[in-house]
Amino acid sequence: MRELNLDQLRTLVAIADLGTFSAAAQALHLAQPTVSLHVSELESRLGATLVLRGARRVTTTPAGAVLVERGRRLLRDADDAIEAVQRQHQGLAGRVRIGCSTTSVVVDLLPPVFHALLKHYPDIVLTPSFLGSEYSVSGVLAGALDLAIIALPQPATPGLALTPWRQHSMAAFIPASWEAPRRVTPAWLAQHPLIMNQPGSRMYALTMEWFAQAGFAPRARIEHDYDVAMRGLVAAGYGVALLPAPDEGKVADAGEHVQTRPLSPKLTRHLAIAYRANGPLDGATQRVIEMLLAFGRG
Repeated sequence: MRELNLDQLRTLVAIADLGTFSAAAQALHLAQPTVSLHVSELESRLGATLVLRGARRVTTTPAGAVLVERGRRLLRDADDAIEAVQRQHQGLAGRVRIGCSTTSVVVDLLPPVFHALLKHYPDIVLTPSFLGSEYSVSGVLAGALDLAIIALPQPATPGLALTPWRQHSMAAFIPASWEAPRRVTPAWLAQHPLIMNQPGSRMYALTMEWFAQAGFAPRARIEHDYDVAMRGLVAAGYGVALLPAPDEGKVADAGEHVQTRPLSPKLTRHLAIAYRANGPLDGATQRVIEMLLAFGRG
């Protein structure tokens, strides 16, 4: 048996609702012979009489009533599916998987983006993963992620597009009980226990370059790649960490047990939005990129 035709089902439901072939034809903008053909083809396909033609009104048979009831659900599901696809294509709904180089991107930088998305596109769901820049790039290229926030610079990678997003100044996070200068230098830091990102990460390379320019090559006491955990270790007194500075007027998440100091010379992390360069992006991903750029700062 061939599958049911949704257009023919829609015709049958219209006849059941309106009572005549002519009324159904008018409502569906079809010629009356087309309406008759739809019904006859349905009856032939199912091997059952579906409607009874009266003098003034057409009524459904018991078999026809069953098909009308099920047909309403099928048509509603089909309409919902079409609307869902259209909303996804138009960027009004969908799930966007975003890779983040560090937890601070989500904790410090993405909350305004989340709020704006919820306000303007409530049916777009942004799901972050903390993978580091290297694995985030791999995820984007493999299709496991839709986009990523990664640290620059990055090597030229075929199939990957990069759009500069934000600059994030780094600061020294120091246990509150320690005496610290107003501005922290590489020389001061090199004399104290350090909590640093793990080797191989872009943040580790950036930090070591900063130390090397001042003639230092310190070793870390603890290596960790999660900013929030690093702040907690600082609060516990294990050492000093170089982490993204809290926005002006905000207090670092580590709380009262941590003090922050600006660095001298300055250390800045440059972030970019990474996404696949080959082929069009789906609408929801495009909307998220637009929202990210709206909240970007040079």
